[in-house]
Amino acid sequence: MKSVKLNNGNSMPMLGYGVFRVEDGKELADKVYFAIEQGYRSIDTAAIYGNEASVGQGINRAIEAGLVKREELFVTSKVWNAGLTFEQTKVAYQESLEKMKLEYLDLYLIHWPGKDKFLEAYRALEELYKEKKVKAIGVSNFQVHHLKELLSTASVVPAVNQVEFHPRLIQAELRAYTKEKGIHLEAWSPLMNGELLAQPLLQELSARYGKSPAQIVLRWDIQHDVITIPKSMTDKRIVDNKEVFDFEIQLEDMERLDQLDDGTRSGPHPDEFDF
Repeated sequence: MKSVKLNNGNSMPMLGYGVFRVEDGKELADKVYFAIEQGYRSIDTAAIYGNEASVGQGINRAIEAGLVKREELFVTSKVWNAGLTFEQTKVAYQESLEKMKLEYLDLYLIHWPGKDKFLEAYRALEELYKEKKVKAIGVSNFQVHHLKELLSTASVVPAVNQVEFHPRLIQAELRAYTKEKGIHLEAWSPLMNGELLAQPLLQELSARYGKSPAQIVLRWDIQHDVITIPKSMTDKRIVDNKEVFDFEIQLEDMERLDQLDDGTRSGPHPDEFDF
């Protein structure tokens, strides 16, 4: 699995397994185990998903079975920072570790900027990072103005900004700004919950490249140097989603996909979502 080097020198897989809107329980633990068995090394969850315990069960089962060592995995979670103080953010991190039964996370993110609620939470993340309790820290759903405000006081530049990103929302300004600042962009909802897949251009490219529409989109992400974390609870799709490193989309087709951008979101706009 291809990896990228983050701004603190740590490596992060370009493709991971996401678990947004998946219920806590044995089925999820089994799918996390299966994903690791199939070669996934990055797993992404969040406190608000309510499924960290099952994610941890799948991870620990895979480690105990000898499929992987903990240091070979890259585990991400996110703090739901609505109203959290500096100390509460640090407690929230410890609670995530306890639910997953892990000693550390590889990446810890502020889930949403909210309205003027992220500076204190990020200061707590910086302390966790400086105390070597987490390998890297970052943010999620931050727009350029949020990042500018954060960077005006931050002592640690975020390693990652996880945002909604797909051919109908290419976030050109944000991508340019994060690249300039050394912040790696990561895509959530890369397939728009499946809404993208019937798009005529994707159907055309699917036939031409001999890849599924989903694989075309995920490859498009990767060629834009955007980390991506598709979600699936279907074994075949979990396997198919990782088969995106054996072909390349031609430049003219990348540009055609870029032209699908119309600003459509499947989730809320960060400037309008205030918990």
